[in-house]
Amino acid sequence: MGQVLAVVTIAGVVVLKAVLDSIRASNITKNPTLLAIDKAEGPEDFVKKATQEVADKATVDKARAADAARQEAEERLRNGVQPVVLPTPEEVETAKAKVDYQEGIFHFAVAGIAGTGKSSLINAFRGLRNNERGAAGAGVVETTCKIGRYPDPNSDNPFVWYDIPGAGTLSQPDWLYFNNQGLFVFDCIIVLFDNRFTQTDAAILANCRRFQIPTYIVRSKADSHIRNVLNDMGYDPDEDDGTQYQPMYVRAREQFVTATRATVQRNLQDANLPDQKVYIVSSRSLLTITKGRKLSPEIIDEFDLMEDLLEEARSRRCRSVGTA
Repeated sequence: MGQVLAVVTIAGVVVLKAVLDSIRASNITKNPTLLAIDKAEGPEDFVKKATQEVADKATVDKARAADAARQEAEERLRNGVQPVVLPTPEEVETAKAKVDYQEGIFHFAVAGIAGTGKSSLINAFRGLRNNERGAAGAGVVETTCKIGRYPDPNSDNPFVWYDIPGAGTLSQPDWLYFNNQGLFVFDCIIVLFDNRFTQTDAAILANCRRFQIPTYIVRSKADSHIRNVLNDMGYDPDEDDGTQYQPMYVRAREQFVTATRATVQRNLQDANLPDQKVYIVSSRSLLTITKGRKLSPEIIDEFDLMEDLLEEARSRRCRSVGTA
């Protein structure tokens, strides 16, 4: 088991480095969603143009994926999955100003209610511990609706991370919330949840689907949750003779992962949303990857999350230097 994990994690490091190096060496084009909004004559026309923008940017080896995206877009049109109202040019500019939008970089958002671990996750993505200079304030009570903006401390990484304040319930239609918050400007949105999806989580997932913005459902604090399961199973470190922890940890981890995936599937069904992968992570394990330290043996989906997020970003917006 340990040898298999070592091979998997080494392969993950190699893949992530290759994707990151490719992004750094690329020309970063305009956000295809914003381009499609600018060109579209209406919601239905937007879906067609958004799909075409992504397909036009796909490399040759992505041709099949582009074709699949086009077919999916046509299916969405048939099923009425399209923005209810497109933002006006003035609303787009207001949204850009709100987040200090810059061309030539990626804008990644993390959304969720207070207590889901947003700040720690953002810090881990940026390779920072919570107590390091420039880190997002972790453990601080969320008392403002202002979006937090956190550039990557490594100037070679063209990334800015955003903390989107969450709200449990909505007092307005989901599309209006999405447009008023200007969430259509982001390259992707990570939806961070605890036990259940809130109305805001469902609104973000539904409207990102309408705007064809990638989303990633993430359950953070996996290490803490698994420890809680261990405690519920009766594990006592004071009574462990050295043979109990590992097998009990494996069972606790499997139990937590299985329960979390079932919870997400049920929440998606309740929100009338299609099934979607959930990434189970801990900020501490993610930090061992981004800092290039000795990798945590408790890694679950951290590599998958980073690889999928960066690969999707590269596919949507990166072109080799010297190409149009």
